[in-house]
Amino acid sequence: MEGQLTGWGRTAPTTARLCAPTTADEAAAALRGAGGRGAVARGLGRSYGDAAQNAGGTVLDMTRLAAVRSLDLAQGLVEVEAGISLDRLMRLLLPFGWFVPVTPGTRHVTVGGAIGADIHGKNHHVSGSFSRHVTRMRLLTADGGTHELLPGEELFDATTGGMGLTGVILDATIRLLPVSTSLMTVDTERAHDLDDLMDRLETTDHRYRYSVAWIDLVARGAATGRAVLTRGEHATADLLSPRQLADPLAFRPRSLPAVPRGIPGGLLRTATVGAFNELWYRKAPRERRGQLQRIGAFFHPLDGVPDWNRVYGRAGFLQYQFVVPYGQEATLRSIVEQLSRHGCPSFLAVLKRFGEGGPGWLSFPMPGWTLALDLPAGVPGLGPLLDRLDEQVLAAGGRVYLAKDSRMRPQTLSGMYPRLAEFRALRQRIDPHGALTSDLARRLAL
Repeated sequence: MEGQLTGWGRTAPTTARLCAPTTADEAAAALRGAGGRGAVARGLGRSYGDAAQNAGGTVLDMTRLAAVRSLDLAQGLVEVEAGISLDRLMRLLLPFGWFVPVTPGTRHVTVGGAIGADIHGKNHHVSGSFSRHVTRMRLLTADGGTHELLPGEELFDATTGGMGLTGVILDATIRLLPVSTSLMTVDTERAHDLDDLMDRLETTDHRYRYSVAWIDLVARGAATGRAVLTRGEHATADLLSPRQLADPLAFRPRSLPAVPRGIPGGLLRTATVGAFNELWYRKAPRERRGQLQRIGAFFHPLDGVPDWNRVYGRAGFLQYQFVVPYGQEATLRSIVEQLSRHGCPSFLAVLKRFGEGGPGWLSFPMPGWTLALDLPAGVPGLGPLLDRLDEQVLAAGGRVYLAKDSRMRPQTLSGMYPRLAEFRALRQRIDPHGALTSDLARRLAL
């Protein structure tokens, strides 16, 4: 069956042959029969750009390979098929007092996607990225063979962050995080500008497992970079009320009605986003300590609004995420100022601090500051602006996140990922005919 696919940003749709294997053998058969345009695995379609598209080729929908193979409650280890979502894992694990070790801003991603993009969360400065917690995985390669991989092995490290281009991840074992409740204890504070925000993060981030800052990207002048800083830890049982103690590990995320189709383009203009940002900033407390929040509200507030990406209209949106090393704060500051001056109507702009990077050859995180922002695709002059920002990120020794990218140029990429040449050489060695490919791979010559 043929179908049209996009990333979560809903830009650049392409058509591919879709198949949904239910076993490893069916996945291998689909890979062997992919034809000259090759194949790529896809999970729940939450990569923002074209990483899980394959124009004219085959796309393997892996969400039917979603079984739990084993659960070791004593050791905190779960073995799952790659198509299982973090949402389902949380619903399964929390009643037993275990939590996924790393979660991004949505729980609607698969384990295979989490490894392929080597996702990170609000706890990267403490816990690293997702793949650090994978103790083994099984990979289907282009020759139809399956390989049991362990951390430290060449193919394991090339696959973590490898955007699905080394093979199809079939299953994995993940080390979990013990928790005693399904609530978070959260501290919130406002920062009046970017320097104030970075100072607060630098001096106190080590006290928190989870940390994130929302920036008002529309604010200008002395308020440029003003922000709301939110940090938290899993709550212990002694912090709960008697009513909450009746079911301390309950996980019942709330959901609003879905955003309807047909939202007109241009709704998110600088004026409307500016009004929203002003309200959001003023609504946040100047300082509040120890508020109890549910896991869904703390980690995944947008998951409560199904199909929220439709709010950007038919043209869709880009998510631009980069990291610059510590010591390059001037570059970060300059980029925030340029985005603010350009009038980019972003109501989602998030700043975090990364800890040590992982061994993944194309893994995105590195020690430094990372900024992620959503931008309507129709902003005038957006392409040239982001090209200039790419150059500044590159000059600062930073990089752009492939799982979010939809427009970067290949000549920029090669300077950002120092092991890219090794990655290409490995792909040529294990997949000489390019059976595994994607729109992203062709666009960036991965």
